[in-house]
Amino acid sequence: MNETFFSPVQLSLKIAFVSLIIVFLLGILLAKWMVNKKFKGKVIAETILLLPLVLPPTVIGFLLIVIFGNTSPAGKWIEWIFDQPVMFTWWAGVIASTVVALPLMYQSAKTGFSTIDPAIEEAARVDGAGEWKVFFLVTMPLAHHSLITGAILSFARALGEFGATLMFAGNIPGKTQTMSTAIYMSIESGNMKLAWLLVISMILISFFMLLVVSRYK
Repeated sequence: MNETFFSPVQLSLKIAFVSLIIVFLLGILLAKWMVNKKFKGKVIAETILLLPLVLPPTVIGFLLIVIFGNTSPAGKWIEWIFDQPVMFTWWAGVIASTVVALPLMYQSAKTGFSTIDPAIEEAARVDGAGEWKVFFLVTMPLAHHSLITGAILSFARALGEFGATLMFAGNIPGKTQTMSTAIYMSIESGNMKLAWLLVISMILISFFMLLVVSRYK
């Protein structure tokens, strides 16, 4: 019981943390770029970024298989570099979690950056600060509430990812089985004790993260 419980919990947290790092950096950079830039097709580009929020997980999983599958150019390149395919590895779980969590981080970061008075940033530039200095010392501190909220929500979304992960990473115990897939398999096999333990763990983690989010509203 200990192994069947702790293994998916540890793997889910591992995947969620790695995904959070990627999502946090990528979401902030994309949001800052989209807020400041005006270009043709911006609405379409932003719509594509937000698509994972509304697409069914099976569609996302299917697209990930098409893009990163063993027969795709990207999949073959990854296999050549790392000497193994990305599918049915925990990194596949990271990719799936990153895709579904990125829109939440992007939207939160964009909201935070949009509320900043441009005059404050311009004043820092007048004082001699470069663009990166303005970004790290002025923009990000002013938007920190939105950034923290986006990070927590993204982590929660990555932690609970199920459909795309099941299709792309599979459900291999001790290797790719996350809490969500473990709950599903526990119910399928009639192991309700394990299912309840995992469900309660997910509820407690999610409840705690929502409490933290409420502090920053």
